Amino acid sequence: MTGARRWGARGAKRATRVRLTLVLAALAALATLPATAQEGSDAQGPVGELIFPLEHWHNHGSSLVELPNGDLLVAWFHGSGERTADDVRILGARMRAGAETWSEPFLLADTPGFPDTNCTLLLEPVSAGGHRLWLFWPTIQANLWQSALMKVKVSTDFEAPGPPVWDWQDVLHMKPGDGFHDLVAARTDEYFRSLGFAGASDPAAPESSRAWAARNLEQAADKLTRRIGWFTRAHPVVLPLPEGGQRLLLGLYSDGFSFAAATYSDDGGHSWTFTEPIIGGGSVQPTFALRRDGTLLAFMRDNGPPPKRAHVAESKDFGATWSIARDHPDLVETGAGLEVLKLASGRWIAVHNDIPDGRYRLAVSVSEDEGRTFKRRRYIEREEKGVGRYHYPSVIQSGDGRIHVTYSYHVAGELDDGGQGKSIKHVSFDEAWLLGES
Repeated sequence: MTGARRWGARGAKRATRVRLTLVLAALAALATLPATAQEGSDAQGPVGELIFPLEHWHNHGSSLVELPNGDLLVAWFHGSGERTADDVRILGARMRAGAETWSEPFLLADTPGFPDTNCTLLLEPVSAGGHRLWLFWPTIQANLWQSALMKVKVSTDFEAPGPPVWDWQDVLHMKPGDGFHDLVAARTDEYFRSLGFAGASDPAAPESSRAWAARNLEQAADKLTRRIGWFTRAHPVVLPLPEGGQRLLLGLYSDGFSFAAATYSDDGGHSWTFTEPIIGGGSVQPTFALRRDGTLLAFMRDNGPPPKRAHVAESKDFGATWSIARDHPDLVETGAGLEVLKLASGRWIAVHNDIPDGRYRLAVSVSEDEGRTFKRRRYIEREEKGVGRYHYPSVIQSGDGRIHVTYSYHVAGELDDGGQGKSIKHVSFDEAWLLGES
């Protein structure tokens, strides 16, 4: 952990101020809730803390799970940069059940001399009883996102203090089928037609869009290019299958193609199958939620041109095949990671930056109709532009019903030298708080 503990006194003071501000904000939010949300519900707004004091090191891309014993475990990547910095590794921290503070960060994964980034965690229930903990992440082989190589670790011994004890580690290879090129061509034409053009080569379409489509077809035809560069962001999901058993579905995206896909396993991770691509106008970083009728939705970051909206696609076969992606009518997002979660109540929430021009607000939007609309919104962070960046959320609901979010917390001018301070922040709140007016 050399260098990870270089915190100034100012960073420690900032952590104290953050906790006080969160408590005061939560009390203020509670006081303004309508009586129907307060009475009998003990609604509580966001309360929480920095997982470690602000520091100059780059800390980003967290993923959070609750373990069976009630501990919270969070992972993120840490180093002097992202894909271009060869010292980036995956760190973690633990909050023991009933505790109010986090452990010191510990190492979860490191490929010496290569950046390890964009990790995600999954707690999988197994048929024999108990659970397995999965850690997925990409190693960036040539300091380009397009050179990502997915890796995986699995643990069945993860409830003691400190890092999990890993049972095994492997490379997770991606193998789009031989028909991938033709499928990309067909889905891209379908997407262009949805915009009113004759297809991807229609001269009436913007030149930049036609160039993107042509480049994707060229890449899809090359076996090596279509097999590397896929990597993770949001939580994987465990889906019950109608015929019995369960499917592990791991969302993927490619900066080279600028679209999403997934890989799935129906045999507990022994073998994996690459899905159809999810093609839209720069649809990346999928996060999944399952409707009661069995329709699976993927919500995605918008890496394309304005207007900035979350993209959404549908699957009728638990993620094997997909519709094209379209703009969601309600979910504005700035071109940053978002995550969607189905709550125990049946409501869906999306945690996202709900502005088109930055990451200085972090919202929780609520859907009462399984993701068709998101009409209610509350805020975890709501600052003026230029103050900070609050982004890349990871959201879970714990066994006691509370909703927990971790996210990258980057604030200007907070270090001793006046530099930007960076940490991972954790907050939690009651579902009742979401039902109050914004």
